[in-house]
Amino acid sequence: MADTIDFDFDKINRGVITEFRETGGKAGGMFEGFPLVLVHHTGAKSGTERIAPLVPLLEGDRIYIFASKGGTDENPAWYHNLVAHPDTKVELGTEIFPVRARVLTGSERDDVYARQSAIQPQFAEYQRKTSRVIPVIELERI
Repeated sequence: MADTIDFDFDKINRGVITEFRETGGKAGGMFEGFPLVLVHHTGAKSGTERIAPLVPLLEGDRIYIFASKGGTDENPAWYHNLVAHPDTKVELGTEIFPVRARVLTGSERDDVYARQSAIQPQFAEYQRKTSRVIPVIELERI
């Protein structure tokens, strides 16, 4: 039997969120040196409000996030939640503002994912690890 490692992602996320807020938008650990955004989302089925710390691609006023889930074969729950409830808010640095999530498709999706992979090669590795096309979501200020 293969060894399995149980991660308490809720506990990890709570620590990252606390650190993000205490430092004005930065976090250490696996997020050290990367931009970070806190994406608020509401459970598609549960209605429970949650926050996901994510590494975005920031281009001017544009914020893109990636439903990579480390290259697993399923989309993260936050992705389904944003599709169900696209109007939400994000925290970027010390700013909190409303956004609307828009799933990119076709060449627009491919171009943004390629730019992110060029900057942060782990995203190219995530795509190689899975047969699904990793969704790209733009968070548009509203």
